[in-house]
Amino acid sequence: MKLTRVRSANLVSPVPAPTSASASATADPPRPAGTGAGPATLSGLGLFTVLLGAALPLIDFFIVNVALPAMDHDLHAGPAVLELVVAGYAVAYAVLPGARRAARRHVRPPQALRRGHGGLRHHLAGLRGLAPNAWSLVAARVAQGAAAAFMLPQVLATTHATTAGGRRARAIGLYGATAGFSMVAGQILGGVLVAADLWGTGWRMVFLVNVPAALIGLALAVRTVPETRSDRPTTVDVPGTLLLALSLITLLLPLTEGRAAGWPLWTWLLLGSFPVVAAVFYLVERRADRAGRVPLVPPSLFALPGLSRGLVLVVPFSIGFGGFMFVIAVALQQGMDYGPVAARLALVPMAVAFFVVSLTGPRLVGRYGSRVITVGALFQGLGIGVFLLTVARGWPDTGIPALAPGLVLAGVGQALQLPVLFRIVLADVPSDRAGVGSGVMVTTQQSALALGVATLGTLSLSRTASVGMRDALITTLLVQLAKIAVTAVLSLRLPRVVR
Repeated sequence: MKLTRVRSANLVSPVPAPTSASASATADPPRPAGTGAGPATLSGLGLFTVLLGAALPLIDFFIVNVALPAMDHDLHAGPAVLELVVAGYAVAYAVLPGARRAARRHVRPPQALRRGHGGLRHHLAGLRGLAPNAWSLVAARVAQGAAAAFMLPQVLATTHATTAGGRRARAIGLYGATAGFSMVAGQILGGVLVAADLWGTGWRMVFLVNVPAALIGLALAVRTVPETRSDRPTTVDVPGTLLLALSLITLLLPLTEGRAAGWPLWTWLLLGSFPVVAAVFYLVERRADRAGRVPLVPPSLFALPGLSRGLVLVVPFSIGFGGFMFVIAVALQQGMDYGPVAARLALVPMAVAFFVVSLTGPRLVGRYGSRVITVGALFQGLGIGVFLLTVARGWPDTGIPALAPGLVLAGVGQALQLPVLFRIVLADVPSDRAGVGSGVMVTTQQSALALGVATLGTLSLSRTASVGMRDALITTLLVQLAKIAVTAVLSLRLPRVVR
């Protein structure tokens, strides 16, 4: 669902930063299609539509977690394949920012929606719902993640192009709140749909529900989202896209499949090649950036202090969050014998806490600045610690009320961090590079979520085989606490004032 009409990379691709006053003067600002002056503005309903578009891909990432045991039972998938069902979506989503630049083809929002997040998305959702075996489901998830890659940077680019000043700060804050809430809400929604077993579809409904959701988003976008455009088309960074994809595959594939396969030689060869491929990717991008071309991830963008420092915090946060949500879904159902409904209800306190606290975030940031992130990390660490102690003492008969205090504290901490991090990352990005800044942030976030599933998921599954699920969960939570501590320390390096 691409929501913008774009004629260049100014909204969805990087362009070299102006080096002189004349260069700055020749760069046309975003403007409404068909007019010659003034930026388009986003109404309240338009912002809601854009945020709906931001929510759907993230809900899709997490909606499968509660459905994993049912998938395993029906498709005989096995733990490693289940990890790929989750991580494959994120990898495809992360490595296709180049595909997102298809917006340069001058399409209007209705056409963009049909090609991107609308028609293609609900078609692929239907394919996932009809998957006859585990590997076809993995393939459909990868394809659907690729289709979703057309969406999120367009959301942020549209927001950047159609808001300014305080409205932009509030919109970006709401985007961060929507993103975090969607991650938890997706898991809750998955439990509801699996338990409901509508028309005998079971777990397949977690994918089929995309069809009406995408159609609603299509109808709203046509009516409420203004078109924006720029005048200089750019090309897709094919080498960068392929090298980034290869980098993530060489890292994530052996981490997800190595344990189940017994760590054969190919897994070690892939892991050993990862730093080499990653280095080549960086060199290719740097060369393209210096030559004035349009790299997928321009190294010059990292000269922006807010973006570079913010992404350093997004990585450990997203690794921990993605891994935690995967592991807790498996532990609640397979270790503590929660059904889909009970597993859903257990996460409701976290979702409610996140939603409520995230609404207060802008006021807190205005008063305390980036220290809100530090306090949020402390709250999250306290919540994970309480949750760990509760599980350790009550396993496997811990009820939902006993789990609630730890999850509420964790939700409060997450709500104080994620929206503020997104604001910091995008604060220094000029409007004419909003698309590439958004793409870099989305690629980083999705890659880290997939890495969290691969690393913490593999750690939990390997420990389960040797010491049991209780101790495996405790080990995973201790690693999560270490990541939270890293986030808290790194947050002290942020500028106190958040623009």
